[in-house]
Amino acid sequence: MVGDAEATKKRLLDAALQEFGAFGIAGARVDRIAAVAGCNKAQIYHYFDSKDGLFDAVFNLLIAEIMRETPIDPANLPEYAGQLFDRYEKHPELARLATWYRLERADSDAPLQVILDSNRHKVESITKAQADGTLSSNFEPAVLLGLVLHQASMWSGMVPEYSLLVREMTSTERRQVVIDTVKAILQA
Repeated sequence: MVGDAEATKKRLLDAALQEFGAFGIAGARVDRIAAVAGCNKAQIYHYFDSKDGLFDAVFNLLIAEIMRETPIDPANLPEYAGQLFDRYEKHPELARLATWYRLERADSDAPLQVILDSNRHKVESITKAQADGTLSSNFEPAVLLGLVLHQASMWSGMVPEYSLLVREMTSTERRQVVIDTVKAILQA
C-alpha cells in the first residue's frame, strides 16, 4: 500500500504542477487536479492538508531539483546562468510557477524554507568566492545572485510584444546572450 500512496502523491504533484502553472494558486482547482491525477480530491487534503500545501510541495520539489541538477558554481557564474536558462527553456512551467508565487505569495508570513536555504547557500558560495578573490566584488553577493538569476530567466518572462522589437533568435543565441550579459556584469 505504501507504493500506492507514493504513486498517488506523484500523480497529484504532476497534475498540480500543470494546474498551478496554467492557473496560479488562486485559479487552480482541486477538482481538476484530482481528475487529472485519477483520484479523489479528499486525497489532496489527506496528503497535503490544503491547496496551498499542495502548491508548496510542488514548488519545494522544483527548487530541490534545480539545486540538485544545477548547482551554483561561483567560479563560472556565466555558465551557471546558461544552465539555469536551459532549465527554463526545457521546463517553461518553472517560470510560470515562480511568477504565480511572486504574485500570490509576495507578502506571505511563511516563506518557503527551501527557497531561503537555496538562496542562502548561493549567497554564501558567492561570498566565499569574493573573499578568495576568485570572483569580482563589484556587487554585494545577494545583488550579484539576483542579477545572475534574473538574466537566466529573462527570456521566459518577456511579454510577447517584446519579440516584435528584436530579431527572432534561436534558443542557442538567447542562451549566449545570457552568458555574455553575466560576463559583462562580472566585469563591471
